[in-house]
Amino acid sequence: MSVNSHSPTTVLVVEDDPALRMLCRVNLELENYRVLEAETVTRAGELLTSEPIDVVLLDLHVGDRRGTDLLPVLRAERPGAAVCLLSGTSESEPPEEEGVHDFIRKPFDLEELTATVRRLASQAVRH
Repeated sequence: MSVNSHSPTTVLVVEDDPALRMLCRVNLELENYRVLEAETVTRAGELLTSEPIDVVLLDLHVGDRRGTDLLPVLRAERPGAAVCLLSGTSESEPPEEEGVHDFIRKPFDLEELTATVRRLASQAVRH
């Protein structure tokens, strides 16, 4: 596994829905992940510059911004982080975005969430 086993894997949840952010946090913390939350793209950018982040769960629409607006900052600050887009839109196909490793359609099953994070955490490279 690429992630350092001495400290917990850190997951950043970028989601403007507070109930969904809490649901993700509680379930991932039960799996022993360290979870950070951001309700805006701006806050997520601040956390990316100040925290060691391994996996990012990124809502496609965060408030009035696209979550993918965060990808350039993410690639610059945390190039080894694995990214999973979350979307509640009815698009039949996930968006093709450079640097996105997975896609989960909302509403999602919590087992799908934890399995995806576990797989992405094993792919993350800490710098």
